[in-house]
Amino acid sequence: MRRRIGVRAGLSALLALGALTATGSGLASASPAPAEPRAGAPAQELVDAMERDLKLTERQARKRLRQEAAAMEAAPGAERAAGADFAGSWFDARSGGLVVGVTAPGRAAAVRAAGAEARVVEHSAKELDAAKERIDARAERKAAPDAVSGWHVDPRANTVVVDLVKGAERDAAVRDFLADARKAGPVTVRETAGGAPRTLAAGVVGGDPYYTGNARCSIGFSVHGGFVTAGHCGSAGASVRGWDGSQMGTFQGSSFPGNDYAFVRTGHGWWTVPVVLGWGTVPDVLVRGSAEAPVGASVCRSGSTTRWHCGQILAKNETVNYSQGAVHQMTKTSVCAEPGDSGGSFVSGDQAQGVTSGGWGNCSGGGETWFQPVNEILSVYGLTLHTA
Repeated sequence: MRRRIGVRAGLSALLALGALTATGSGLASASPAPAEPRAGAPAQELVDAMERDLKLTERQARKRLRQEAAAMEAAPGAERAAGADFAGSWFDARSGGLVVGVTAPGRAAAVRAAGAEARVVEHSAKELDAAKERIDARAERKAAPDAVSGWHVDPRANTVVVDLVKGAERDAAVRDFLADARKAGPVTVRETAGGAPRTLAAGVVGGDPYYTGNARCSIGFSVHGGFVTAGHCGSAGASVRGWDGSQMGTFQGSSFPGNDYAFVRTGHGWWTVPVVLGWGTVPDVLVRGSAEAPVGASVCRSGSTTRWHCGQILAKNETVNYSQGAVHQMTKTSVCAEPGDSGGSFVSGDQAQGVTSGGWGNCSGGGETWFQPVNEILSVYGLTLHTA
């Protein structure tokens, strides 16, 4: 990978410490598998950002990262223990552990034995997912009004949540949409404090990671053969230029709307490393896997406009209603973002989570941002994440 002196100076140290190697441009044939979190001290840059954005002390931030890593490790076994009575899971910051909803009290002991707290609820995950899919189907037949920002299953509330722009419920089209949505199953309506979601590409600004056409976006994660990013940043076949304006690669696959992901195959002297850049603000981060963090866990984002910001995972499998069309299976966070951050990296500890898609608000007044989960992207394109 071509590098600027200064901005990526910390990468040299990471290369020495991690014994990283350059890769070729061919696609790896192996299917991706989420890696287990590795033991060790959390990266200082994550701790610093969590102190700033989550209002934690350094000790609290480090403790929370340890607890979240344990929750990620326990989640698959706890879901298996719940069986057909599984009703979703989430990280509880107050208790510092994973909570699993179950619809049958008899499953609680097995869930606790798997390392999670059990909470008895009314609706199973299968039932709530089916209700959300009925709303998705309705939106496919007739587009949701712009004032409906999205809908998702909330395991903590044990309901499907439909998010509206503040004051939108008075609109006739919104009322019609909500009437249909409530027929799908257990639905709760919430008003957001901000506006409608938008994608976060930007016009060309010199010195940033990559450009396609007249848009600037951010690199997500290195994979063997290139990198993954947001689909709305470029169509298949589009040429990509690096931060220095030189030819970098080509979009090999891209999907938007419906999804928001893409794979760029790199060449022309650019090579991949398992690093999320700090853009000169914080040290760079070594990526060690892609174990999925639960709802409620902390997450941090790196982007070429606003650099490092942290928050929490608010929801998963959300349908986001952009003006260009609905995008499915998104993860919602409380992290802010701005134009140009599209495609950038979301990490939890040293685990890759996803690539930035869009949001509302900004990093001055706050907002919410969605990402496309990275493991889905790896699976779709048959890619292997480049890890340290």
